[in-house]
Amino acid sequence: MEQGQAGAAAVDQVGRGADFLQLDPASAPAHGLAGWLTAAVRDAITDGRLPAGARLPATRVLAGQLGVSRGVVVEAYQRLTDEGLLSGRRGGGTGVLATSPRPAAVRAETAPVRVPIDLRPGLPDLSAFPRQAWLRAERAALARTPDHALGYGDPRGTLELRAALATWLGRSRGVRADPTEIVVVNGVAQGLALIAQVLARRGVTTVGYEDPGSRGTRDQLERWGLTLEPVPVDDRGLDVDALTATGVGPVFVTPAHQYPTGGVLAPERRRALLEWARAADGRLVIEDDYDAEHRYDRAPVAALAAVAPEHVVHVGSVSKTLAPALRLGWVVAPRDVREELVARKQWSDITTPALGQLALAELITSGGFERHLRKVRARQRDRRDALLDAVRLHLPGTRVHGVAAGLHLLVGLPDGADDAAVAERALAAGVAVQPLSHHRLRPGPPGLVLGYAATTPDRLREGVRLLADAM
Repeated sequence: MEQGQAGAAAVDQVGRGADFLQLDPASAPAHGLAGWLTAAVRDAITDGRLPAGARLPATRVLAGQLGVSRGVVVEAYQRLTDEGLLSGRRGGGTGVLATSPRPAAVRAETAPVRVPIDLRPGLPDLSAFPRQAWLRAERAALARTPDHALGYGDPRGTLELRAALATWLGRSRGVRADPTEIVVVNGVAQGLALIAQVLARRGVTTVGYEDPGSRGTRDQLERWGLTLEPVPVDDRGLDVDALTATGVGPVFVTPAHQYPTGGVLAPERRRALLEWARAADGRLVIEDDYDAEHRYDRAPVAALAAVAPEHVVHVGSVSKTLAPALRLGWVVAPRDVREELVARKQWSDITTPALGQLALAELITSGGFERHLRKVRARQRDRRDALLDAVRLHLPGTRVHGVAAGLHLLVGLPDGADDAAVAERALAAGVAVQPLSHHRLRPGPPGLVLGYAATTPDRLREGVRLLADAM
């Protein structure tokens, strides 16, 4: 009788009848009632609904209320006692011993500042990602992938993707590479990081770097301890005579579509650069094949690695053709460099995730990748034309560079202009652009880098109008 009275008192404290914590056994799994009840009471203690000192119904009482066996409640109470959340004494009922601290709320990440029109370069048209084709490729790849292929793989990447890339690079970039000569990496960023580590191991501390050149790549290389020696770039690309004068060994270049000027390395400079590489030991050309696939008016020039594979490290990815989120890229390198790359890749992350590789291989071999590129090129050409027309209309007299290819234009500003100040005024007016000085190692002519891949033609026109008003 006394035990029944204690149980009734406990119910008075924490809730009568089936209202205890609003529990509904019908929502519990048929063979997991004890676990369900344990979790429900634990949650109530954690969020404060059952404060420290609160008494719980007696096991027989709560079992009757919930319509479950007494053993379910006994087991749940015992689990929570073992966790240090409940205490039970004979004749004293079961009570909350201490409130479990609520996990600290995850601080919301600061969202990037959004502007009405963002013309900064760096992203492709993410809305054009071929979702259905990618899903078909994933299904087809998984259907034929044996179980053992889901284990730890070759640090060079899956054979399927390396074989598909060997064919693709040979057809589209002129690069003749056996699948054994290709290393799959997590985008160009990882490729550059691994290359920087290989150079550092060889005792290289200073490398040649295009000026202007990609700020992101520059930061990446400097992060790995390399000092960058600026080599001037003009309308014909890298100045090879200036490169020779620096005395550096390796040099990083973007010959197919120089970033950010948009120029293509002129034929005579291509020959001179490769002659420079062949002329002395320790010289190496690291070719970032940036934007090579986005050529609108004629076929893209072949990669440097197609002509001198023994002196060129070729780096590419699908970040600008598909999406950066895939984190899929590749490195084709001379044997001595490649062996060290593979070792460092293995120590870095064992291998690039296989499922994405298999899907990309399927997309390439099925023709889906090429169909996607044709579709995207047509869309990007329209956007480039819209941006170019708007610049000519609203910014007459300015010189535009990089029209023939890529996903951005470079608009030159008058000598003496402060492109960073112009970019700040444009941002205040509602349009984001990138100053050319952001990408320079040394002072030089000012300009604005305008990306058009991720913006519709009407927004491009409006963005240039706002830019002109700010200027």
